[in-house]
Amino acid sequence: MRADFGDAWVYESIVGAVPGAALSTPVAIGLQVAVFEAGILVLAAAYDLWDAVLPGTVAVGVAAVGSLFMLTLGDENRTLDVSPTYYRLLFGSSIEVVLTVLAFAAVVTHLFVVDPATAGGPAVVARLLPVAVTPAEEPIVTDLFGERPPAPAVFLALVVVWDLCYRIGTSWWTAVVSLYRELCLECGPGTRRRFRRLDALNVGFALVQLALVPFVADRPVLLAAVLGHVVAVTVVSAAAIALSLAAQ
Repeated sequence: MRADFGDAWVYESIVGAVPGAALSTPVAIGLQVAVFEAGILVLAAAYDLWDAVLPGTVAVGVAAVGSLFMLTLGDENRTLDVSPTYYRLLFGSSIEVVLTVLAFAAVVTHLFVVDPATAGGPAVVARLLPVAVTPAEEPIVTDLFGERPPAPAVFLALVVVWDLCYRIGTSWWTAVVSLYRELCLECGPGTRRRFRRLDALNVGFALVQLALVPFVADRPVLLAAVLGHVVAVTVVSAAAIALSLAAQ
């Protein structure tokens, strides 16, 4: 289904605004992966940054799954009979962009300010983790890109980080709006059933993000952020599903 402006994710609106862009979902996502992966490999070869290829590839893969999640969720939502309030919150508010900006600013601050100042030292947030974590001795930027990180490699890395933050912000906002829908809006039994499937899809995407864990396992703050997000989306979406089942 074609997404109209104001009734779509910002991501969908941008793609739809590109002149002549009429790509199918598989082709669009395949192109996204190909462009990012080509950039990673070219820069790895140019600057001898092969240690960054695997984490970069996994991050691109998670972002691609996020793209599929967003397109599927957007198309499915626009076929459901529910109050316009739901659509205004989910699509028209652009709150996912606000969450993305906050998340991206927090990640950049951590990468370039907090992490270099605290690398190898004890992290208070580590106490919140279910397992003991020994912090890495070097900042993650140095570990991936060396003492003098090449600007093109850092630029591409930040673009990928933004891509991840946007999809993660969308996932979180979707969970919040789903809970609001079940608490405040009326839906028919058939519509509720389909919404439960979409809420489960959101949990599935959150679980896919656990693929990032091996690459931040010695980074307490980043590890806590990833795990915390996954748990939060799972709990909120599960609450929405439970309320939906109880309302039947």
